[in-house]
Amino acid sequence: MLKLLFSSWGAEWGTAGLVFFVSAAVGRFAAEGMNTLQWCGAITAVLASITAAVAVRVWKAEPVKARAERD
Repeated sequence: MLKLLFSSWGAEWGTAGLVFFVSAAVGRFAAEGMNTLQWCGAITAVLASITAAVAVRVWKAEPVKARAERD
């Protein structure tokens, strides 16, 4: 199960879920009314979750090349 969680598929769907849930939470609190400091925190949270989602999709893992031992 952990292999699926830490795979690229799990990371992509996990960050997509993170963006969804953070946006939903921000929307819920925005509907109730927020002050300026809360708005700044909400914007930071949404941008951070979007940044994580983009980073997972853009930065692909490079294949590891074995080092040849040199004498």
